[in-house]
Amino acid sequence: MFKLTWKQSFLQFLRALSLAAVSIGASADDLTEDSGAWLQAIGESSMEFIDPSLKKGRIWVEGQSRFDSDWSHWYQGMVRTAIGYSISDRATIWAGYTWLPTQNVGKSYVSQQDVWPAFRYVLPTELGTLTLRTMWETNFLNGDQVRERPRQMIRFLHPFEFEPRLSLIVWDEAFYRINSTTFGGKSGFDQNRGFAGFGWSFNKNIRTELGYMNHYFENANHSTATMRHLGMASVFVNF
Repeated sequence: MFKLTWKQSFLQFLRALSLAAVSIGASADDLTEDSGAWLQAIGESSMEFIDPSLKKGRIWVEGQSRFDSDWSHWYQGMVRTAIGYSISDRATIWAGYTWLPTQNVGKSYVSQQDVWPAFRYVLPTELGTLTLRTMWETNFLNGDQVRERPRQMIRFLHPFEFEPRLSLIVWDEAFYRINSTTFGGKSGFDQNRGFAGFGWSFNKNIRTELGYMNHYFENANHSTATMRHLGMASVFVNF
């Protein structure tokens, strides 16, 4: 009965993601599809190593490289760093900074910078671990333009009974433009990222993940959209 209940819940979750993608895609008139790969490394630690009194303080560092389909063109990178505070064993608040250099084919180089607060809540369940993360980005675009863009992620990790080090991982994250800007586009839906794959925990400090990410995003005036089919590989380190 437990296995049947889990399968039904998982299928309903996938169906909900599919329906969300269909409804999102309907808002743009034209859709272009391409492919690529994203690589990322994330490190997180308590500040206890600095001083025992800083045990509830957190450090977050992250780096990404993003490539087009043939790996011949690196089109975007990302460096993110943040400090946080653990309100409880499950809840953490963050304040961070992101640098996002971009060089798309046929377009000018863009260097975007963001500052953001975030809230993360981790909920262990009988089926696995559910994580909710809310971020509110202030995007500094070309010139003096500033865009406000909240983003919401929901993530589920299910370790397999036959091998607890191996896990099924699914997550989805939606972005929304609060205000309209020349370079950041009109207000409204911005993009959605959905991932499904597997994770392997080498030990309590190092975990890897490999899977497929569907990245859907709309242009500045919501008239056209792009759907990227991406391979994604990640390394997570608790130091």
